Formats: sequence, C-alpha cells, structure tokens
Amino acid sequence: MSKIRQVSRRDFLKTGGVFVLGVSLYGCGEEKMPPLAKPALAEPWSPDVYLSFDAEGTAFIISHRSEMGQGIRTGLPAVLADELEADWDRVEIVQATGDEKYGDQNTDGSWSVRGFMQPMREAGATARLMLEQSAAQQWGVDVAECKASLHTVVHQPSGRSLDYSELVAGAAELPVPGADLLELKSPDQFRYIGKALPIVDMHDMTHGGAMYGADIRLPGMKFAAIARPPVVFGKVKTYDAAKALAVTGVEQVVELPAAEAPSMFKAQGGVAVIASNSWAALKARDLLDIEWDDGSNADYDSDSYKQVLLQAVRQPGSVLRQQGDVGQALEAAEQTLEAEYYAPHLAHASMEPPAAVASVTADFCEVWAPTQNPQSLIPMVEAATGLTKEQVKINVTLLGGAFGRKSKCDFAEEAVVLSKMTGAPVLVQWSREDDIRHDYFHSVSAQQLAASIGPD
Repeated sequence: MSKIRQVSRRDFLKTGGVFVLGVSLYGCGEEKMPPLAKPALAEPWSPDVYLSFDAEGTAFIISHRSEMGQGIRTGLPAVLADELEADWDRVEIVQATGDEKYGDQNTDGSWSVRGFMQPMREAGATARLMLEQSAAQQWGVDVAECKASLHTVVHQPSGRSLDYSELVAGAAELPVPGADLLELKSPDQFRYIGKALPIVDMHDMTHGGAMYGADIRLPGMKFAAIARPPVVFGKVKTYDAAKALAVTGVEQVVELPAAEAPSMFKAQGGVAVIASNSWAALKARDLLDIEWDDGSNADYDSDSYKQVLLQAVRQPGSVLRQQGDVGQALEAAEQTLEAEYYAPHLAHASMEPPAAVASVTADFCEVWAPTQNPQSLIPMVEAATGLTKEQVKINVTLLGGAFGRKSKCDFAEEAVVLSKMTGAPVLVQWSREDDIRHDYFHSVSAQQLAASIGPD
C-alpha cells in the first residue's frame, strides 16, 4: 500500500509557504485497484503561492494582506476557498511574511479585494481543476465527468467520490494548468463570496487571544520607550540620564541616530530608555532631562500657517480650464453662496498605538510588527543592519486599526536599530501621547468656494 508520511502543521508553518514537492509511488497488491495507485504525499503540495495542502487534505491559504479589523484575512481566503470548492472548516489561514513573491502587500487605499480577487479566484480554480484531474486518473475516466464539491470530487455518472486528502498526492504530480484552461464559477455558484462568513480572528479578538504587535514576547527581550524630537528633524542637544537610570528595571539609556531629510517615513531619532518592563521604560523616559535643537522647523506655527493659506485662497487663482464666464455668472446671480473651509493637521489615532519587536543578530534580523506594508520595512532593515534581504524576515501581526498610519514603518525601524545597539530582542512601545505627537499628520488644506443659484 502507499505510505503517507504525516507532516505536522507546526513543521508546515515553519517553512513559510515554499515547498519542494517529492512524491513516492508504490505498487499495491489489492484486487480491483483503480488504474493509477494512489501515491503518497511526501511534502505539502503547493500549486500556487497562495495555497498549500497537507496529506490530510487541509487547505492552507495564505493571507498576504494585513488584518486591521476590516476582515481581509477572511475575505480574500474565502474567495480562493470558494473557487477551490473547499470546506471552510478544513481551511487554515496562514499570515504571509513580507515577501515580493506575493505581489503588492501594502494594505492601503481599499485595494485588497479590487487588486487580488482575480488572482485568488484563479489560484482556487487551478487547484480545483488539478484535484479533478487527479480523481479522473484514479478512476480512469474523463475529467469532464468529475466535479469538485465541498472538499470532495464526485464522478457524476456513477456517484463515486474521493476526498481531497485522497487526491492531493496525485495532483502534486500533475503540471499546473494555464489560466486559459480554468473555468471560474458564475455568481450563482458562489458558496462563500458575497455570503455572511464569521471573521476568522473574531474569537481570539474578543477573548484576549489575538496577537498584536505589543503582545510578542521573546526570551531575553527588552522594552524600550523613546523620547522623540518635538519638531520634525529636531536633534538632541544634550541630555542627562541619571534620574532615568535610577528607576528600578532600567538598564540603558541610548541616543538614536538623528533623522536626515527627506523624512520618507523614517524614524526621527531621540533618546531611548531600555528596561526589563514597559512600565519602567515609559516612566523613566519622563525623567530624561533633554535639551532639543529644533532646527529649521522650530518656527512653524499651525495658526499662522492657517492664515497664510486662507489669504492665499482669497486671491484669484490660475485658470487651468475655462468653460463659460464664472465671474459674470456670480455677479448676475439672484443669490450667491460663499464658504471657506479649513482642514487642520489630523492624526490617524488608531486604537492600537504603534509597537514592534525586532531581534537582530550578526547574520539575521526578524521583526514582528503590526504593519500594513511589510515589504517596505525590508530595505530599512538592510540600511540599519548591513544585512541582505535574504537575511531579513518580517512577521505581520494583527493590527488594532491603522487607517494608513502603519504603512509607515518608522516604529519598527526603531526596534531594529535598538536591537542592533543592545544585542537583544527589543519591543518598542509607543504611548498614546507618542502616537498623537509623532504621527504622519493629514496635510492641512484651505479652500474657498462660491456658487450662484438661479430660478432654474
């Protein structure tokens, strides 16, 4: 009989989703054998970058986008599972690390479903067809007579069926079909798309089991709180760490490299307190006696800048397109409405303040971060550590809200820099005050609008 070597899910996840397929085929002495003996699945089968199967038929679907409460770790995998004709109870979601092989991972701009629904559908349809082909080979029938349905393939003329677990090894030996051979479902055939489906992380989110950036714990990990420049491109002039070092649990106080223009969402520097617990780090930071050099942005004032903008919009602007005579229409109108609008600097203020963990060694860097854009962090790590991208692994935790803020990875870069400086894993924890004061703010905007109203 064919032997199936069991592959534990823990070992599967350690591989990161890339597998070498090796299939061993043994003869069988049973009478009434199907034309093709069922081969053993030596390694998990990965017909697509977003999907893998183990020998038990469990479908591991990669979520390569970041989950921040919008349900994308459920939504996109459900699209793939629908085309796969998978039993949702036999699907496991695996969060992707930052890797260009997955395509764009910047979970921003409401782009995830629009950008990846088609690739996910094709990935599911590809595996479905290969499983149907595997069943056709085992039965010695035409693949057109085989139809996948809820984790099984049914031979429609006879009613025979095979579970996906009985088909994955055979499917692993088949060539991956081109997109021109795929038959995508019509909307009336959808099993999950457009249907109510529980969010896969909901239980953990509501029972305290969900892992966010601040929840990561590593052996020997240190906690860091950073006093950042109050002005963009500000620098440390002097500081006295004596009071901070006297706090129980505080181990080090170190100065971070100052930021240089252009900012481009990089860490802004400052002074970091390294401690054995987050409370000591945050309390000691308040005791640092720092004198700042505010630099060229020292005289920026929101109120005066607002007035400059409002005065500018009250002046005639440059005409880019002219259709009719606006001035004459306003002057001749029975009624004219005018209004000025001003949008101030606005912080994202997501529920979870930024936090990240980094562990830097001589030949490897691993980061755990609630980031919307894990690939953007890789070159930042390369620059901070001198490592190559092959020596960097970015793990994406759940995000407690983001709204675009966490597509900027400055908070994770801080953890990388401090881990390299201290020689230990470091968790950088922002406070709510940090989040508001050092966000990448919405740009201010002033507008003047006028409209004429007539009887028609």
